[in-house]
Amino acid sequence: MKTHLAVALVLFLGVSIQTRYAQADFERDLIQTSAGEVGITFIGHGSLMFTFAGKTIQVDPYGTLTDYSLLPKADVILLTHHHPDHLDPEVIKTIRNEATKIVLTELASAQVPGGTVMKNGDRLSLMGIDIQAVPAYNLVHKRDNGQVFHPRGEGNGYVLTFGESRIYIAGDTENIPEMKNFTGIDYAFLPMNLPYTMTPEMVAAAALLFKPTVLYPYHTGDTDPSRLVPLLKGGPGIELRIRSMK
Repeated sequence: MKTHLAVALVLFLGVSIQTRYAQADFERDLIQTSAGEVGITFIGHGSLMFTFAGKTIQVDPYGTLTDYSLLPKADVILLTHHHPDHLDPEVIKTIRNEATKIVLTELASAQVPGGTVMKNGDRLSLMGIDIQAVPAYNLVHKRDNGQVFHPRGEGNGYVLTFGESRIYIAGDTENIPEMKNFTGIDYAFLPMNLPYTMTPEMVAAAALLFKPTVLYPYHTGDTDPSRLVPLLKGGPGIELRIRSMK
Protein backbone atom coordinates (compact mmCIF):
# COMPACT_ATOMS: atom_id res chain seq x y z
CA MET A 1 0.00 0.00 0.00
CA LYS A 2 2.84 2.38 0.91
CA THR A 3 4.54 1.50 -2.40
CA HIS A 4 1.38 2.36 -4.34
CA LEU A 5 1.06 5.66 -2.52
CA ALA A 6 4.69 6.51 -3.20
CA VAL A 7 4.31 5.74 -6.90
CA ALA A 8 1.13 7.83 -7.10
CA LEU A 9 2.88 10.73 -5.35
CA VAL A 10 5.85 10.56 -7.73
CA LEU A 11 3.51 10.50 -10.74
CA PHE A 12 1.51 13.47 -9.39
CA LEU A 13 4.64 15.48 -8.66
CA GLY A 14 6.01 14.63 -12.11
CA VAL A 15 2.88 15.94 -13.82
CA SER A 16 2.86 19.06 -11.63
CA ILE A 17 6.52 19.79 -12.34
CA GLN A 18 6.03 19.21 -16.07
CA THR A 19 3.05 21.59 -16.15
CA ARG A 20 4.91 24.29 -14.23
CA TYR A 21 7.95 23.83 -16.47
CA ALA A 22 5.85 24.11 -19.63
CA GLN A 23 4.36 27.39 -18.47
CA ALA A 24 7.65 28.70 -17.05
CA ASP A 25 9.09 28.65 -20.59
CA PHE A 26 6.93 31.62 -21.54
CA GLU A 27 6.82 35.24 -20.51
CA ARG A 28 3.67 36.21 -18.68
CA ASP A 29 2.02 39.53 -17.83
CA LEU A 30 -0.71 40.18 -15.29
CA ILE A 31 -3.10 43.06 -15.87
CA GLN A 32 -5.66 44.41 -13.47
CA THR A 33 -9.21 45.03 -14.67
CA SER A 34 -12.39 46.09 -12.91
CA ALA A 35 -13.61 42.48 -13.31
CA GLY A 36 -10.46 40.91 -11.87
CA GLU A 37 -6.95 39.94 -12.87
CA VAL A 38 -6.19 38.80 -16.43
CA GLY A 39 -3.07 36.74 -17.11
CA ILE A 40 -1.44 36.83 -20.54
CA THR A 41 0.95 34.05 -21.57
CA PHE A 42 3.02 34.77 -24.67
CA ILE A 43 3.34 31.37 -26.32
CA GLY A 44 4.65 32.44 -29.72
CA HIS A 45 3.82 33.20 -33.35
CA GLY A 46 0.13 34.17 -33.22
CA SER A 47 -0.59 32.02 -30.16
CA LEU A 48 -1.58 33.53 -26.82
CA MET A 49 -3.13 32.16 -23.63
CA PHE A 50 -5.28 34.25 -21.31
CA THR A 51 -6.49 33.33 -17.83
CA PHE A 52 -9.43 35.04 -16.17
CA ALA A 53 -11.67 34.09 -13.24
CA GLY A 54 -10.30 30.56 -13.22
CA LYS A 55 -10.88 30.13 -16.96
CA THR A 56 -8.36 29.57 -19.75
CA ILE A 57 -8.68 31.20 -23.17
CA GLN A 58 -6.43 29.93 -25.97
CA VAL A 59 -5.92 32.06 -29.08
CA ASP A 60 -4.77 30.42 -32.34
CA PRO A 61 -3.02 27.44 -30.67
CA TYR A 62 -0.20 26.04 -32.83
CA GLY A 63 1.44 22.72 -32.00
CA THR A 64 4.96 23.45 -33.26
CA LEU A 65 5.43 25.97 -30.45
CA THR A 66 4.96 23.81 -27.38
CA ASP A 67 3.44 20.61 -26.02
CA TYR A 68 -0.12 21.72 -25.39
CA SER A 69 -0.85 18.56 -23.41
CA LEU A 70 1.15 20.20 -20.59
CA LEU A 71 -1.06 23.29 -20.60
CA PRO A 72 -4.55 23.59 -19.07
CA LYS A 73 -7.60 22.50 -20.99
CA ALA A 74 -9.23 25.47 -22.71
CA ASP A 75 -12.54 26.88 -21.58
CA VAL A 76 -12.59 29.10 -24.70
CA ILE A 77 -10.65 28.78 -27.96
CA LEU A 78 -10.53 31.77 -30.32
CA LEU A 79 -9.50 31.14 -33.93
CA THR A 80 -8.81 34.19 -36.08
CA HIS A 81 -8.76 32.34 -39.40
CA HIS A 82 -8.25 29.00 -41.13
CA HIS A 83 -4.52 29.04 -42.02
CA PRO A 84 -2.65 26.08 -40.49
CA ASP A 85 -0.35 28.20 -38.31
CA HIS A 86 -3.47 29.59 -36.62
CA LEU A 87 -5.73 26.56 -36.71
CA ASP A 88 -4.10 23.29 -35.62
CA PRO A 89 -6.76 20.55 -35.44
CA GLU A 90 -4.58 18.16 -33.42
CA VAL A 91 -3.84 20.77 -30.77
CA ILE A 92 -7.52 21.68 -30.59
CA LYS A 93 -8.32 18.02 -29.89
CA THR A 94 -5.72 18.06 -27.11
CA ILE A 95 -6.95 21.17 -25.29
CA ARG A 96 -10.66 20.76 -25.96
CA ASN A 97 -13.19 19.00 -23.76
CA GLU A 98 -16.97 18.71 -23.84
CA ALA A 99 -17.43 22.10 -22.18
CA THR A 100 -14.96 24.06 -24.34
CA LYS A 101 -16.46 26.92 -26.30
CA ILE A 102 -14.88 27.61 -29.69
CA VAL A 103 -15.25 30.91 -31.53
CA LEU A 104 -14.14 30.90 -35.13
CA THR A 105 -14.69 32.07 -38.71
CA GLU A 106 -16.88 30.42 -41.29
CA LEU A 107 -13.93 28.97 -43.21
CA ALA A 108 -12.38 27.67 -39.99
CA SER A 109 -15.64 25.91 -39.08
CA ALA A 110 -15.09 23.49 -41.98
CA GLN A 111 -12.13 22.07 -40.03
CA VAL A 112 -13.43 22.43 -36.47
CA PRO A 113 -17.01 21.27 -35.86
CA GLY A 114 -19.17 22.47 -33.02
CA GLY A 115 -17.90 26.04 -32.78
CA THR A 116 -19.70 29.38 -32.88
CA VAL A 117 -19.12 31.23 -36.15
CA MET A 118 -18.60 34.97 -35.82
CA LYS A 119 -18.49 37.36 -38.73
CA ASN A 120 -16.95 40.83 -38.71
CA GLY A 121 -19.16 43.00 -36.50
CA ASP A 122 -20.72 40.15 -34.51
CA ARG A 123 -20.70 40.22 -30.69
CA LEU A 124 -21.33 37.64 -28.01
CA SER A 125 -20.73 37.10 -24.31
CA LEU A 126 -18.94 34.04 -22.94
CA MET A 127 -18.07 33.43 -19.30
CA GLY A 128 -18.29 37.09 -18.41
CA ILE A 129 -16.19 38.20 -21.39
CA ASP A 130 -17.66 40.38 -24.14
CA ILE A 131 -16.25 39.26 -27.50
CA GLN A 132 -16.45 41.39 -30.63
CA ALA A 133 -15.27 40.18 -34.04
CA VAL A 134 -13.60 42.88 -36.11
CA PRO A 135 -12.15 42.91 -39.65
CA ALA A 136 -8.68 41.48 -40.38
CA TYR A 137 -7.37 41.58 -43.94
CA ASN A 138 -4.65 42.73 -46.35
CA LEU A 139 -4.71 45.71 -48.65
CA VAL A 140 -1.10 45.71 -49.86
CA HIS A 141 0.74 42.43 -49.38
CA LYS A 142 -0.10 39.85 -52.06
CA ARG A 143 0.79 36.41 -53.36
CA ASP A 144 2.55 35.94 -56.69
CA ASN A 145 -0.84 35.53 -58.38
CA GLY A 146 -1.91 39.01 -57.23
CA GLN A 147 -4.32 37.82 -54.51
CA VAL A 148 -3.86 39.33 -51.08
CA PHE A 149 -2.70 36.92 -48.39
CA HIS A 150 -5.80 37.53 -46.27
CA PRO A 151 -8.90 38.61 -48.23
CA ARG A 152 -11.45 40.86 -46.58
CA GLY A 153 -14.22 39.00 -44.75
CA GLU A 154 -12.33 35.72 -44.27
CA GLY A 155 -10.58 36.48 -40.98
CA ASN A 156 -11.41 38.01 -37.63
CA GLY A 157 -9.62 40.10 -35.10
CA TYR A 158 -11.21 39.99 -31.64
CA VAL A 159 -11.80 42.67 -29.03
CA LEU A 160 -12.22 41.10 -25.60
CA THR A 161 -13.73 43.19 -22.83
CA PHE A 162 -13.01 42.29 -19.22
CA GLY A 163 -15.00 44.65 -17.03
CA GLU A 164 -13.93 48.06 -18.33
CA SER A 165 -10.69 46.89 -19.98
CA ARG A 166 -10.54 46.12 -23.72
CA ILE A 167 -7.95 43.86 -25.32
CA TYR A 168 -7.61 43.81 -29.12
CA ILE A 169 -6.09 40.72 -30.77
CA ALA A 170 -5.67 41.69 -34.40
CA GLY A 171 -5.06 38.34 -36.09
CA ASP A 172 -3.47 38.54 -39.54
CA THR A 173 -4.16 42.02 -40.83
CA GLU A 174 -2.68 45.25 -42.10
CA ASN A 175 -3.44 48.77 -40.89
CA ILE A 176 -6.96 48.80 -42.31
CA PRO A 177 -9.29 51.84 -42.31
CA GLU A 178 -11.70 50.23 -39.83
CA MET A 179 -9.12 50.64 -37.09
CA LYS A 180 -9.87 54.34 -36.81
CA ASN A 181 -13.26 53.35 -35.38
CA PHE A 182 -11.80 51.21 -32.60
CA THR A 183 -12.31 53.06 -29.32
CA GLY A 184 -11.13 52.54 -25.78
CA ILE A 185 -8.53 49.87 -26.58
CA ASP A 186 -6.34 49.37 -23.53
CA TYR A 187 -4.10 46.58 -24.84
CA ALA A 188 -3.46 45.81 -28.51
CA PHE A 189 -1.70 42.86 -30.13
CA LEU A 190 -0.60 43.81 -33.65
CA PRO A 191 1.15 41.43 -36.08
CA MET A 192 4.39 42.17 -37.88
CA ASN A 193 5.11 38.94 -39.78
CA LEU A 194 6.36 39.87 -43.25
CA PRO A 195 5.28 39.58 -45.97
CA TYR A 196 1.92 38.36 -44.65
CA THR A 197 0.90 41.16 -42.31
CA MET A 198 2.42 44.55 -41.39
CA THR A 199 5.74 46.29 -41.64
CA PRO A 200 6.87 48.15 -38.49
CA GLU A 201 5.76 51.37 -40.20
CA MET A 202 2.29 49.89 -40.73
CA VAL A 203 2.08 48.76 -37.10
CA ALA A 204 3.02 52.24 -35.93
CA ALA A 205 0.43 53.77 -38.28
CA ALA A 206 -2.21 51.35 -36.95
CA ALA A 207 -1.39 52.18 -33.34
CA LEU A 208 -1.62 55.90 -34.07
CA LEU A 209 -5.08 55.36 -35.61
CA PHE A 210 -6.74 54.03 -32.45
CA LYS A 211 -4.13 54.86 -29.78
CA PRO A 212 -4.07 51.85 -27.42
CA THR A 213 -2.69 52.42 -23.96
CA VAL A 214 -0.31 49.45 -24.40
CA LEU A 215 0.97 47.96 -27.67
CA TYR A 216 2.25 44.40 -27.85
CA PRO A 217 3.84 43.52 -31.21
CA TYR A 218 3.24 39.80 -31.77
CA HIS A 219 3.41 37.26 -34.61
CA THR A 220 6.61 39.08 -35.60
CA GLY A 221 8.43 36.37 -37.57
CA ASP A 222 11.92 37.62 -38.46
CA THR A 223 11.00 41.29 -37.98
CA ASP A 224 12.76 43.03 -35.11
CA PRO A 225 10.02 44.55 -32.92
CA SER A 226 12.46 47.12 -31.53
CA ARG A 227 12.13 48.92 -34.87
CA LEU A 228 8.88 50.28 -33.44
CA VAL A 229 10.69 52.31 -30.77
CA PRO A 230 11.74 55.27 -32.98
CA LEU A 231 8.49 55.07 -34.98
CA LEU A 232 6.40 55.66 -31.86
CA LYS A 233 8.75 58.17 -30.25
CA GLY A 234 7.01 61.46 -29.59
CA GLY A 235 3.60 59.88 -30.20
CA PRO A 236 0.50 59.97 -27.99
CA GLY A 237 1.94 58.11 -25.00
CA ILE A 238 1.53 54.54 -26.25
CA GLU A 239 3.47 52.13 -24.05
CA LEU A 240 5.38 49.59 -26.16
CA ARG A 241 5.82 46.20 -24.49
CA ILE A 242 8.08 43.77 -26.33
CA ARG A 243 7.78 40.21 -25.06
CA SER A 244 9.70 37.08 -26.02
CA MET A 245 7.59 34.81 -28.21
CA LYS A 246 8.99 31.62 -29.76
